Amino acid sequence: MIHRSSPPLSLKFFEMGSAHSQDDLKICESDEEEEELVDVTFGDRRLKSPSSLDEVESKLRALKLKYPSTEQAPPNSSVDLLRYINGNTPKAKWVAAENSTSYCFAKSSPEDGGGDSEKEWWVMKVGSKIREKVSNEMRLKAYKDQRVEFVANGGYWALRFTSRGEDLTTAFVSSFNSCLFENNHGVELNEAGLASIFEEDFIGWANPEAADDSIWEEADDILLKSPQSATPLDVTKAFEEAATTRSEEGIHSLALGALDHSFLVGDSGIQVFKNMRQGVHGTGVSVNFEAAYGSARKNKKALLMRAETNLLLMSQQAPGIHQLDIETGKVISEWKFEKDGVDISMSDITNDGKAAQLDPSGSTFLGLDKNRLCRWDMRDPYGRVQDLATATANNAPIVLTWAQGHQFSRGTRFSCFAATGDGSIVAGSFDGQIRLYSESGAFRRAMTAFPGLGAPVTHVDATYDGKWIVGTTDTYLIVISTLFTDKAGKTKTGFEGSMGNKMAAPRLLKLTPLHAHLAGSNNKFRNAQFSWVTEDGKEERHVVATVGKFSVIWNFQQVKDGSHECYHEQEGLKKCYCYKIVPRNESIVDSRFMNDNSAVSGSPEAPLVIATPMKVSSFSLSSKRGRKQASA
Repeated sequence: MIHRSSPPLSLKFFEMGSAHSQDDLKICESDEEEEELVDVTFGDRRLKSPSSLDEVESKLRALKLKYPSTEQAPPNSSVDLLRYINGNTPKAKWVAAENSTSYCFAKSSPEDGGGDSEKEWWVMKVGSKIREKVSNEMRLKAYKDQRVEFVANGGYWALRFTSRGEDLTTAFVSSFNSCLFENNHGVELNEAGLASIFEEDFIGWANPEAADDSIWEEADDILLKSPQSATPLDVTKAFEEAATTRSEEGIHSLALGALDHSFLVGDSGIQVFKNMRQGVHGTGVSVNFEAAYGSARKNKKALLMRAETNLLLMSQQAPGIHQLDIETGKVISEWKFEKDGVDISMSDITNDGKAAQLDPSGSTFLGLDKNRLCRWDMRDPYGRVQDLATATANNAPIVLTWAQGHQFSRGTRFSCFAATGDGSIVAGSFDGQIRLYSESGAFRRAMTAFPGLGAPVTHVDATYDGKWIVGTTDTYLIVISTLFTDKAGKTKTGFEGSMGNKMAAPRLLKLTPLHAHLAGSNNKFRNAQFSWVTEDGKEERHVVATVGKFSVIWNFQQVKDGSHECYHEQEGLKKCYCYKIVPRNESIVDSRFMNDNSAVSGSPEAPLVIATPMKVSSFSLSSKRGRKQASA
């Protein structure tokens, strides 16, 4: 029996590292009720149902039916199945769910679930308890002590391999990854399958051991010169205030300002907060949408403009946008999207660049739809401010000017985008691809297109200098370097030229299965962003993402450090499991770092602002003096 001893998780700040990646909990005998024969009545007959699917399978095999097998069961597949119960409580512990059982990977049947009944999926089966489609949602992670952990059937599980003297964990993970690749991409994991997905230029993504990691090594050199950048963090709550909203849904958007104020956006209105060195603090001032619009609106996007005096609001009820003057609290114009006299839709909008909202005369912003990428101008084609009074008198929205962009005929399936400091664009897609567009190229052709890893990209961000990208999927974050050396020996980014095959393999940021389970039912990653820099010469130091009730912070310098302990003895793409978690009591709407200029002297980062539907909290970050191990 394996003994692992330390206290269970509690709802507080906790820090993850590969050396202490799980709470060491004693594995106990199961205190769950054993499965028993259940009496089932059909008319006047009483039938006994078998206690497990294994019993059914054994009886079917006894019939010696002749049908091809789609199962992959290794010869040494004996395992103990363990389950983690009582979650985030003092009673949390591992219990034995099934001892000395077996596992296999099999093609799905309709009763296995796993998706489209017309398509076969690889399913992982363990004893009578687990029937789960092989997917990233399982959050599977392997450990050195012949053990893997994963999420399935709404629970958190572990397999302990009982045969000794062999590295059975590696064999299991290899089989799992083969099934995962086929489920994600629809082709087998072999040379032909890899070539069809990654093509020649991205062979380093398919075979990270053969990739050019010189870019990451240069980041290691920078880290050695400034070791304090990898110092662990202390996180301290500075402010917390209740959201004053009349809507039952509460806050659903956070618009951080770099100047004096930030804003919480709900269905009923906007709350104004004062930016301070320790975070944001309520002013008691609010703007009521009912007075401004004439009705409540469910705004899905809020964008600050013109030195943060105006707010563009994109509503779910209307296809255009509204321009709100924050100082007067009034909607001063309503705009619609139109090209060549035809109304078109936009699924997202963003600023022209990382610091564009600070420009007092800014009149342009970027728009995106599944097959469109463009820049909109609130002036008319001759550069003049449009006649708002005439449009208002005619009771018609003003038409935005399509200033620059491209409508793609097919294939892009854009889902999200972001801008760099100079206005270049990174766009994510539902098929997982990430494309880079130069500001000078009119967004017509991607300078570089990174392949998908099998999951849709739901959010993207770039550093101010465009050298790094972070993409968000439901179960992991992908960090990509855009730097490469051209034929003339000059270092460029993928926004400036085609990277060809001169690119490093990406790195993945992931949660352990335990934390993915504890994050709550809505445990998908959302809105991963770098810390907010708006000036040349400054570097982003952290990545923050939201997952369920957790705000998760990665030290970006640590992610770039190839010698970091997380990466030891890993196969495939490097995965970082070292992070700081800031938990809340309800699902988080958004979590973002304030502008870098808000960082106090000696602090490693500007304050972190976390918004939930009913509260907004600010947290100060400081460096630990020593590397004390925090219990996870």
